[in-house]
Amino acid sequence: MDLLAQYGNEGESSGVEEDVAAPPTRLALPVSTAPEVDTTGMVVYDNKAVSAADVRKLQDPTARKVMYNLPYEDLHAPVLGPSHPFQKDGIAQGMKNHRSGHVEDTFMNPYIFDEQYNTFHSLGYAHAPGGGGLVGSDEAFKTHGGETIFGNLAKRQKTTAERKAEAARKEEERNQPFDPTAPFTLKQKQPWASKVAEVVELTEEQKEYLAKMEADKLESAADSVESKGPTSFFHGKADKDYQGRSWMAPPKDKKKESDYTYLPKRWIHTWSGHTKGVNAIRFFPGQGHLLLSAGLDGKVKIWDVFNSGKCMRTYLGHSKGVRDITFSNDGRRFISTGYDRNVRVWDTETGAVIRTFNTGKVYYCVTLHPDDSKQNVLMAGCQDKKIYQWDIETGDTVQEYNYHLGAVNTVTFVEDGQRFVTTSDDKSIRIWEFGIPVQIKYIADPSMHSLPAVTRSPNNKYLLMQSLDNQVLTYGAAERFKHHKNKTFKGHNTAGYACQVNFSPDGRYVMSGDSEGRAFFWEWSHPQKVVRTIKAHEGVCIGVAWHPMESSKVATCGWDGLIKYWD
Repeated sequence: MDLLAQYGNEGESSGVEEDVAAPPTRLALPVSTAPEVDTTGMVVYDNKAVSAADVRKLQDPTARKVMYNLPYEDLHAPVLGPSHPFQKDGIAQGMKNHRSGHVEDTFMNPYIFDEQYNTFHSLGYAHAPGGGGLVGSDEAFKTHGGETIFGNLAKRQKTTAERKAEAARKEEERNQPFDPTAPFTLKQKQPWASKVAEVVELTEEQKEYLAKMEADKLESAADSVESKGPTSFFHGKADKDYQGRSWMAPPKDKKKESDYTYLPKRWIHTWSGHTKGVNAIRFFPGQGHLLLSAGLDGKVKIWDVFNSGKCMRTYLGHSKGVRDITFSNDGRRFISTGYDRNVRVWDTETGAVIRTFNTGKVYYCVTLHPDDSKQNVLMAGCQDKKIYQWDIETGDTVQEYNYHLGAVNTVTFVEDGQRFVTTSDDKSIRIWEFGIPVQIKYIADPSMHSLPAVTRSPNNKYLLMQSLDNQVLTYGAAERFKHHKNKTFKGHNTAGYACQVNFSPDGRYVMSGDSEGRAFFWEWSHPQKVVRTIKAHEGVCIGVAWHPMESSKVATCGWDGLIKYWD
């Protein structure tokens, strides 16, 4: 149009110049070429606008299975149209399970709940139950660093700087001048808390006085036993039950569990009653429903194993510690020997002393002949290097066996009582024919040590001997008495202690005590490996015994005064 206007003006013949008009003003209107799209109910999904219903994947209300997890709001979406707040169907009523709205169940560990609960009431803050945020004081949270009562705040120990600062503060408080006008306040909970105990050395006169008092106490105890004589106390409810059976009668319903033994794993019972260490324990022959213990307090106690687990009778017959005890074959009698130089034969049921032997020497071991027809034969190893053979019925000394050069520690019968083996502090082993005071074999070697404990295998073919060089040696007890070097058990520490050694009833395991309070177990077929170790006692574990009926239970005794039962 502008060109046409210019063309027309140029064609006119008038010579008068006319002003050229200014171009008209135009508006720049934006033009969108995109099609109009209704975005109601649309969401952006994968950079595309799709229907919200497609994203939410609403299920058919008649469907009985949902093949994937759905959000909570989709599970309670209305079927069609808006929901009425007071109708039984719809999202409003569907999400309402409480009079004030919807309460959603959640799981919380009781420990976590107690931790946050106590932290809130002690420190003033806690974590919100929903998992985010804080409930309580923000300042307290910053002060304690967000620690909880059960967390690092309870476990953290004070640093050296904090302890020094606290000690300096207390010292400064103590050094402040006393103001009589100020009210009385207790600066410390205990006036002796800051004081250090000082150990005062006793003078020679005080030491002599204490030694004299101790000697007088022991002498009075010995005089009381000697003056009153041996006695016993029954601790049970009645010595006979309603059927007239003795308290010693074994339970009839108890039978042997299995011929196969298992290693014990846990501590199930403790017998405590001795005021000093326990030197030896013996199960009742055959049944094992009673346990006899010899204490260094001069007492012999018998304990119930199956039922109450309490002490049934206490035998008081020694003024000093009891060294060794042994049952007769039927258990009706037992023999005890103590450091008071007395050997006493007791009636187990009544507690009466049947016979007492005293030659003025200490007897270290006692044993009865294994033959049922010779239960009146008592053998005792003495400190005067002799083995004495007594007749319990008459009280006479039948024989003396005198070849050892040191105190006799053990006497063990072999080959059905035809022979017996003795060990001594002279580091030798001697084999004797029963009734003949002449040794038939003598074993000694410069490398040998003293053998203070000996036990016989269940098949009577082997003898286990505790050696003081931390070994358990094995000797054949059948026809030829020889050392089996391939059956040497090591790993424990028994130097200086007469720790007992024992077999399991089936002969599969060997066990021994230890000077550090441990009980060691080895397999008879693999003596090189320790199969189990139990920390049984605080002091020396001096005695171990396997229960004859219950194949997995073991009793141990120690110088801490306790007898423990393991299963």
